[in-house]
Amino acid sequence: MSAQHLSTKSPKAAPLSALQWLDKLEGTLSTIQYGETPPELYEPISYLMGLGGKRLRPALVLLSGQLFGHVQDEWLRPALAVEVFHNFTLMHDDIMDKAPLRRGKPTVHHQWNDNVAILSGDVMLVAAYNLLLTVPDTKLRPALLGFNKVASEVCEGQQWDMNFEQLTTVTDQQYLDMIKLKTAVLLGYSCRLGALLADATAEEADLLEEFGTTIGIGFQLMDDILDVYGEQAAFGKQVGGDIVANKKTYLLIKALELAEEQGGTKRALNRALTTDMPAAEKVALVTSIYNELGIKQLAEAKMRQYYDEGLAMLDQLPSINQVAKDQLVDFALSLMRRQR
Repeated sequence: MSAQHLSTKSPKAAPLSALQWLDKLEGTLSTIQYGETPPELYEPISYLMGLGGKRLRPALVLLSGQLFGHVQDEWLRPALAVEVFHNFTLMHDDIMDKAPLRRGKPTVHHQWNDNVAILSGDVMLVAAYNLLLTVPDTKLRPALLGFNKVASEVCEGQQWDMNFEQLTTVTDQQYLDMIKLKTAVLLGYSCRLGALLADATAEEADLLEEFGTTIGIGFQLMDDILDVYGEQAAFGKQVGGDIVANKKTYLLIKALELAEEQGGTKRALNRALTTDMPAAEKVALVTSIYNELGIKQLAEAKMRQYYDEGLAMLDQLPSINQVAKDQLVDFALSLMRRQR
């Protein structure tokens, strides 16, 4: 470990597991006050944050930070800045997607209305900045600059996602580039923030950000798979929602590509995409076409490719705590095997 790391870290303590960090994060999250009046502005925030979630982004901050030494509890609040920002994007995305469910419960715009969800989301963004301001002053500027860059990229990814709805053809590479922006870069920033807080070198921070971004693409591919093949109770969102909305996910893009070689399958898929039919019938038809074409297996292979590439990057960090590395690897693998 470099002298820089030795000079700045606190007395040694055993690295914590993801579950231990998640418990600490939930405890800290319960103490955050967003505001009181008018209640219509603040209650939706508490409602959404209280629905749970994987908290994977703040967990990545802390798991990445402990690679370089002892993580301090003072880092919990800046780590949660990323989580609050993520939930802000979900609140607004659900409006745009007209999504009825989030984590198995009505979305904010369904529970209240669109205007409330828009305004409450705006306040969540402010809350995220307030939490990020707890970063030590010597590290605040790079933390904010990185956060602002990623926040813009997330919006760019969402716009590309909406643009794709109007396009007849989207390539799989275009889709992967879009989910990199919409989902993966925030995981990358989470890893970078942990490295920044732990006084990692610039090269180490860059590599960890690349690791987080790469597994983030795999994470979104798994989300796409679960949207079709997940169990409603476990997944927490409307299963088949992407199919109903004709969203150009990796699965649909590959199905359209492979169906070109099979006339009957192509006609059936086009009928599902262009004909007004009951949602359940549409989901069943498209899922059967995916099964016929082996789409799930293709998507799973692509997902594993990104996880493998990301995990291999950690081997390029020689001066890190091996136990902490194992904790981070275990967490990443749990995301690949998840059911929700």
